[in-house]
Amino acid sequence: MLNSDDYMFQVTPGTRNHKGCFVQDTTYKLMSINQAGWALICMDEMSCHYVDPANICELTANREVELVIQ
Repeated sequence: MLNSDDYMFQVTPGTRNHKGCFVQDTTYKLMSINQAGWALICMDEMSCHYVDPANICELTANREVELVIQ
């Protein structure tokens, strides 16, 4: 299970949110994954997006690791 307090993520280039808008290419905190399968990611308290979990990569030790959700 993921502990969102410990993990920061980056979106892959060209990622769109659930409304079809492009998401800014920056670092996000994973908040949750809802029952419909959307990952809620937040840049700060005011800027959050629902995205496909396949489009987020974990940042670890200055390298990207693709997130695998089972």
